[in-house]
Amino acid sequence: MNILIIGGGGRESSIAWKLAQSPNADRIFVLPGNAGTAVDYENVDLDPNDFEACIAFAKDNDVKLVVIGPEDPLVHGMADAFEDAGIKVFGPNRKAAQFEGSKAFTKDFLIRHNIPTAKYHEYHSYEDLVNGLDEFGYPVVLKADGLAAGKGVLICEDRAQALAGANEIMKDRAFGDAGDTVVVEEFLTGREASMLCFLDGKTLVPMESAQDYKRAFDGDKGTNTGGMGSYSPNVLFDDWSLVEKITDTILHPTLEGFVEDGIDFRGVLFVGLMIKDNEPKVLEFNVRFGDPETQSVLYRLDSDLLDIMLACADGRLAETPIEWSEEPAVSVVMASGGYPGSYPKGKEITGLDTLDGVTVFHAGTKLEDGKVLTSGGRVLAVTAKAPTVEEARQKVYEEVGKISFDGGFCRSDIAKLD
Repeated sequence: MNILIIGGGGRESSIAWKLAQSPNADRIFVLPGNAGTAVDYENVDLDPNDFEACIAFAKDNDVKLVVIGPEDPLVHGMADAFEDAGIKVFGPNRKAAQFEGSKAFTKDFLIRHNIPTAKYHEYHSYEDLVNGLDEFGYPVVLKADGLAAGKGVLICEDRAQALAGANEIMKDRAFGDAGDTVVVEEFLTGREASMLCFLDGKTLVPMESAQDYKRAFDGDKGTNTGGMGSYSPNVLFDDWSLVEKITDTILHPTLEGFVEDGIDFRGVLFVGLMIKDNEPKVLEFNVRFGDPETQSVLYRLDSDLLDIMLACADGRLAETPIEWSEEPAVSVVMASGGYPGSYPKGKEITGLDTLDGVTVFHAGTKLEDGKVLTSGGRVLAVTAKAPTVEEARQKVYEEVGKISFDGGFCRSDIAKLD
């Protein structure tokens, strides 16, 4: 079976790596891909926003399954476009993708279906927003409603910061049309965790848990990033009573809500959680694999990912076995100097041919004249499994030390549990 993966980051690299292990996978195309996928699979030099061109390529190359990685094409209806063209898709349709395309939509769904989440209010004008800033006290969270490349969430410590945030979103238009509506939420404290789930429209199956590290520097210092590393399973989920509570109060009501609201969700649901005193609350829903959680979670998947994705697309998930490795996995992101701010590109990466016992998932890389160069903020994710988290962690960092590019850095405390 020929497969087309939409995207070019570390998430798509790890999806391609896992799909390639299926005996039923033939040609794997990655659109647009990166330096790693160019070597291991077949990159496609097309704009993922050009749905017509992507569909034409899929038809010309006998593609039988399309896997859509990033949120932007999902929110804009790429899954619908492929389905209308008669091509099977793993990824939610436009209606289901609203859970990432609109934070207000998600909050309304959570409240209506009695799923625990932070108190909130949504505002459609600057004046009303300013008047409502004090509603939940401080700190308070301001969220641009629409897609903002992961940057539309502001944590404001006092009214002055909240006013500045209101100006940034609604007056300065820092996030464009995503800031036409602003969600104001009470600030939740506790420990963050995430859970990825497979869905086929009527069945929801949680994957193994993971923990990601959002801040740029050790000790959770610095600004938020797309994620600097992850490990799986998350030690928080060693407490089975917590897992049961998440299942009973969040996952089951979510699936029931989808059915009740007529939302045919087929693909991956990412549930962002805040846990305090063993009480979980939903921070956010995303409608695709998280990055870098995917790198560590799929590394532990023993079952055939292609079988699972086809089962999701066909509504057969309940009869599809999903098995996981007992060994934990750790993934460490290597980033360009300056990230998550401005950073240089085109730096040569060396040492990739010296590694042992790890898998490197490329993200912000490109091939040029036979050399692997940096082309993004998050460049590589170095990933390994071992009998314990600490052994996996040591293995990854030993190999990370062999990779070099000018200005490159990583956190040194990913999966450091003591």
